[in-house]
Amino acid sequence: MPKSKPFTIRLSDEVGGWLERENRRTKLPKSALLEVLAEESIRTRRFPGIGFRGAEHSRRAWVIGTGLDVWEVIELYEGKGRERLLSEHNVSERQLDLALAYREAYPREIDEALEENARTPEEWHELYPAVVPPAHG
Repeated sequence: MPKSKPFTIRLSDEVGGWLERENRRTKLPKSALLEVLAEESIRTRRFPGIGFRGAEHSRRAWVIGTGLDVWEVIELYEGKGRERLLSEHNVSERQLDLALAYREAYPREIDEALEENARTPEEWHELYPAVVPPAHG
């Protein structure tokens, strides 16, 4: 990520204190924490109905009200098509359209999650041999 221009900001005691605690907890620089928070805030404003969840190192966009991450909605859409997805899952047309629009704006993020989920058991075992037992076939 290219460096941005320096920017000075004054924070309230409450926000500054929270940021200080998060800095100690996560060991991330305060500027990095603020950037992540700002980016998530921008995305939730651009796409009302999208939220973020997960640990700092693996935050994921999800479609609020479905329990599904955006990549999961996209995977269902690609596997079943629009009509089956809408009839078989607790996803409304608006939520599906929101997930599709989010993917259009952030294709790399969603495609990476889809690729990771498509790994074979053998690939998972190679990555984590002590956690994932070898596939027997």
